[in-house]
Amino acid sequence: MSPRSRGRKGGKSRRSGPRILRALPPVESGACDCPACTGEDLDPQQLIDDLVAGGAELLEAEDPLEAELFGAAFLAAGGVAGDGFADALAEGIVPAVAAQADQRSLAVLLALGAVADGSAAADAATMLAGAGVPAPAWASELAEPVRVALCRRFSIADGTASALLCTFDRGSSSHGFLLHADHTDCHAAVDIVIFPGEVLGEVLDTLQKDARRADLKMTAEDLEPAEFRWQTERALDARAVHDADLGPDALADDDDADGLGYHQLAALLRARMRTLPEPPRPPAPHDEGSSPLDMLTMFRQLAAAPGTPRQRRAGTPKLPAKRKKSSGTAPIYQIKVALKETKPPIWRRLEVPADTSLAKLHGIIQTAFGWEDAHLHVFETAYGDFGVADRELGHRAEAPVTLEQVAPAEGDKFGYTYDFGDNWTHEITVEKALDRGPGPYPRCTGGRRAAPPEDCGGVWGYADLLEILADPAHPEHEERLEWLGLDSSADFDPARFNAADITRALTK
Repeated sequence: MSPRSRGRKGGKSRRSGPRILRALPPVESGACDCPACTGEDLDPQQLIDDLVAGGAELLEAEDPLEAELFGAAFLAAGGVAGDGFADALAEGIVPAVAAQADQRSLAVLLALGAVADGSAAADAATMLAGAGVPAPAWASELAEPVRVALCRRFSIADGTASALLCTFDRGSSSHGFLLHADHTDCHAAVDIVIFPGEVLGEVLDTLQKDARRADLKMTAEDLEPAEFRWQTERALDARAVHDADLGPDALADDDDADGLGYHQLAALLRARMRTLPEPPRPPAPHDEGSSPLDMLTMFRQLAAAPGTPRQRRAGTPKLPAKRKKSSGTAPIYQIKVALKETKPPIWRRLEVPADTSLAKLHGIIQTAFGWEDAHLHVFETAYGDFGVADRELGHRAEAPVTLEQVAPAEGDKFGYTYDFGDNWTHEITVEKALDRGPGPYPRCTGGRRAAPPEDCGGVWGYADLLEILADPAHPEHEERLEWLGLDSSADFDPARFNAADITRALTK
């Protein structure tokens, strides 16, 4: 389960446990440098040419799942455009690819047809095959039916989170998906992992071990395929709504080492869900997203057409594009995180990769200050406020956004507030951009003083706490010691700071 949790209006929220199975062996896939990921202007003809050129690599693939991931990556990029992309795909992109009439274009059409909701790409592939275009080696296996083998839900007893696990067989091979849903965030999907079927036992064992380590009571329940589809589509739909405000930046999320991102896997998982029976009840309601780009007109004409940008708050600049994979490894940012209004000052100096997501940066700061991620938080930047997506609070999703996007240059500053009740406000400053050394990263290289304990009442409450602990005759002295779990006030040293201890905690 995920370390990220969400409270309401500054109150506490129970943690959902550690993120699981990020390191399981993924299916290999190439990195995505499409315009939606890179932020470059979209040339429709160039897009068609690049798409067909990608078919050459597909011809070398051995596993049909690689072709499906190729198609899913393209659908994920198009998904940023909204509902209009489906029409653009059927009426513009597919005919343009089919017009190439070679083996590369057939491979692309087969890949798209395997995951797209509609028959246009599959029909075009059938037409090319009937015209004598040779099919790739994996085409026959791709055509075999996909059969669901296991549909299981793992639920945390307090109702804050669940994990949805399903496995599928096709021919002699099998694979599975694991989706983590945050019930405190509209049951939205947090992440998706794909794994080979032969490691299912390892996946199930890891789930149980993670729950025990986090001292969480977890129950397992096998679901009927139709009900499993309803649960999964609810999670995917809620995440899609929460990502909508970010536009193309929502696509460029935290890929794993092999280039598999959430939105690519979500597109493939949606295709798998369509092989299951229709759910027995209507989709879960949720707010609708913004209006889509006019993709259909653009691809019909194969000429650039202006889109309809999503609305941002007046005066808020557009978020810079995420770093391209072709740009190489991100530098290391030396940042200073200073807790405001504290005297003597309390701060941490950290070294983190510049492409660290804000969601991960939140966890790094929590560890550096010894806090427990028990409350809401927000990053306040020149490009808007980012945290757990919340329309009411005006917070956009933080997971797809990186540190260097909100602070592109040395000297840039932005805010971070944790616990809207105690209101721990911080100023984060990018002091230097460093060459990447041997690590480990992230790490702490400096700082001052111990951080205040959780729920002590903010800066002024912490000052009162220190006074009470320093006065054994104070009527609340013993009560505060008990609250902190200390035998003596000597056990709490407000001046204590050890960078090496924080680095060890960060690199566990």
